[in-house]
Amino acid sequence: MKAQQKTRSTFKTEDEERKFWATHSPLDFFDVSKVKRASFPNLKPSLKAISIRLPKDMLDEIKILANKRDVPYQSLAKIYLAWGIRAERTALKTS
Repeated sequence: MKAQQKTRSTFKTEDEERKFWATHSPLDFFDVSKVKRASFPNLKPSLKAISIRLPKDMLDEIKILANKRDVPYQSLAKIYLAWGIRAERTALKTS
């Protein structure tokens, strides 16, 4: 059985609104069945600098491959890491 959705109140002052929300839940004022997943395609993910030790020949190979693709080698390394993570998640889901 669905709970009846309440109508939103209007307030004359911020103090009146503050008192109201101190005793009411915002969840009572919207229909959960109409909720849509938000998408923010233009947001850039926050980045964290890390230090990683790689064998010299592996780093040289990444640099060569990056040069052939005309991209920075750090960007190519991030792409390879993303592919590996995606493959691992897929493998975990199927097992």
